[in-house]
Amino acid sequence: MIEHARVVLLRSSPSASGGKVEGLDRGSRATGPSKARDPEPAGYEMLLVRRRETQLPGGGVHDGEDARVAAARTVFEDCGVLLARDIGGQAETLEVPTFATLRGKILGGANATEILRTHGLTWSSDTMLPWSHWLTPSIHLLDAVASIRAPAQPRLAEAVQTSTRVYVTELPGGMRTAFDKTESVTEHWISPASAEPLAEELALSPLLVRTCWELARHVSIKAVLETARKRASEQHPILLRLAARADSRCLLLPWDPEYETAGQGESRPFTYQPSWAIGPSRFVLEDRAWKHLAAPGSTRAV
Repeated sequence: MIEHARVVLLRSSPSASGGKVEGLDRGSRATGPSKARDPEPAGYEMLLVRRRETQLPGGGVHDGEDARVAAARTVFEDCGVLLARDIGGQAETLEVPTFATLRGKILGGANATEILRTHGLTWSSDTMLPWSHWLTPSIHLLDAVASIRAPAQPRLAEAVQTSTRVYVTELPGGMRTAFDKTESVTEHWISPASAEPLAEELALSPLLVRTCWELARHVSIKAVLETARKRASEQHPILLRLAARADSRCLLLPWDPEYETAGQGESRPFTYQPSWAIGPSRFVLEDRAWKHLAAPGSTRAV
């Protein structure tokens, strides 16, 4: 199993009241949240990065590496945001490095943690607050999903099982993203509430659709971080299951009432009910977008 760390990077949004989506190459404006959720306009935005597909910034965890350290490291490698602090004492060099110099050395293959230590720095891994932990479905399920979507439709996951830990943190004041100019990268700063109407355009995965749904229920970065601290003790892995339907276009979350009875493939039922396991419990592929929906007749809190 391949380990990944992804980061919900948040920043205050001066355009929150208008719902503007930065980074999209079009003149339209994103619509507000659906009436079903009806949250207040959020005063913050989250970063999505698009290369071949739309993702949260982050990347793979090295063998033996702490997942939070990996989250900080990969955000620096991925989009140039350095989440580090002074460790005190004398650095091993009098050189005052620029972010570009540090990043260049790390991208060149140098040990990231050692490079920072040489300059008297260490990763601010404590600012990475756990949000969720996702496991990709079995290879059997992945093959089934791949067989029912057109090539242009969003992928559920790579054909390799992965464990993805999602963290939340705030973009440090005065810091901006910076991407490798040799790559074809598009960054999107969006309000979480605008994700639903953009799901098809950005080809959002179920993980992203759910994460945005959860974030849209919070009106500020402070509220998100407070919730993350509470969720830290409830990090139950989320393993989707494919519903046994004729079209096989429905994915079930562990709190869906049909998860154990109608789901196919490996299962990871909850041994208790986490406080965050509320609201819509399944994803249905409609046209080219994953829709986050409640089970028919569900009375769960939203």
